[in-house]
Amino acid sequence: MEGAILMSASADNVDFMIHGIFSYELFGHTVWITTSHVCILIVMLVILLFAIVANRKLKHATEIPDGFQNVVELIVEKLDGVVMGTMGPKAGPKFVNYISTIFIFILMSNISGLFGLRPPTADYGTTLALALITFVLIHYTQFKNLSPKQIWKDMCSPLPPWLPIWFPINLISEIAVPISLSLRLFANVLSGTVMMALVYGLLSKIAIIWPAALHIYFDLFSGAIQTYVFCMLTMTYISQNYED
Repeated sequence: MEGAILMSASADNVDFMIHGIFSYELFGHTVWITTSHVCILIVMLVILLFAIVANRKLKHATEIPDGFQNVVELIVEKLDGVVMGTMGPKAGPKFVNYISTIFIFILMSNISGLFGLRPPTADYGTTLALALITFVLIHYTQFKNLSPKQIWKDMCSPLPPWLPIWFPINLISEIAVPISLSLRLFANVLSGTVMMALVYGLLSKIAIIWPAALHIYFDLFSGAIQTYVFCMLTMTYISQNYED
């Protein structure tokens, strides 16, 4: 199958669909490497390169930081502040690395459309994987920090544990967590991708320069908001499993 990894801005070549690049056989099944995989790899390589440069820079950090050191310290301080402020001193230090990692990855994925890539988060396979990791962490902390009696009480809430009328409803709400997390992020990023496709496809003759403002909204502003929402919900769900 043919398809460009970079999203073209010309009227005749606008294509925001996921395409297979090449396939291989694995245990009797055909597995496709798609444009989403390549875009994820590009985002990960950019993050990895930034991390390597930042690590080497901080090993030779100066008392009076320069521009790049200021940027790195600002990112770390802001992410630490958000995580510690939301999850508290008990849970925050345990999850600051995970939250910071997914925050940077999701944000870079969301804004990758500014650089001509198809955002990896516009693929449901990406957002579902992130949501399932969060789902596992939620219940890992739940079984690790709460007693079976407390878990049962929470599942029966708001009624007493001996009257588990609300248990089926609460169970459904627990199962719905990864679905709601993944669909919210996926739908918002995909909608921006589709809107830009319509702009370039239907208004191709006059889609010059001014679509940059739409890219700033859909890719940068909306992408940053959806990153914050995903991480904030993740922190809220996990911190609920720590007793005060």
